[in-house]
Amino acid sequence: MKEDINVPEVADVGFAVVREQQNDEWVWNVYLINYKDTKLVNVFVSSKGYGIIDHQKKKTTTISRFLGDVEAKSYRLIEPIMEDVFGLSNEYFLTFYIDGVIYDKKFVFVAESIREDHLTSITIMGRRGVLIK
Repeated sequence: MKEDINVPEVADVGFAVVREQQNDEWVWNVYLINYKDTKLVNVFVSSKGYGIIDHQKKKTTTISRFLGDVEAKSYRLIEPIMEDVFGLSNEYFLTFYIDGVIYDKKFVFVAESIREDHLTSITIMGRRGVLIK
C-alpha cells in the first residue's frame, strides 16, 4: 500500500538563481545549495520549463545532469538560465542519497518569479538571488 512506503522528507537544500557578471555581460545562473551538515551523494538534477507565453503553450527540453557528491554547507552550479524562459515555470527535480537512503524533491520557480525585485541575500553564497527551499 502507498501509505506503507516511507518517503523521507527533503529539508535543508534549495535552488537559487543568481545574476552574475561573466566577462563583460550579466548572466543568470542556477545553483543547488546544500545547507545540510552532511554531503549529498550521487546527486542528479533534471530541469525543464513549461507554461504559456503569448497565449501559446511552451515547454523546454528536459535536461538531466549527474553532479556526483555535493559537500556539506556548499553549493554547485547547475546551469545558466536565459531570461527568455523567466515567463515559464522552471522546474528542478533533485535526487540524492544520504546514508544509502534516496531522497527526491521537485522545486519550481513559478512563472515571472525570477526578477530583480525578488532578489534576496543568500548568505552561504555571499550573493543575492532568487531562492527556493
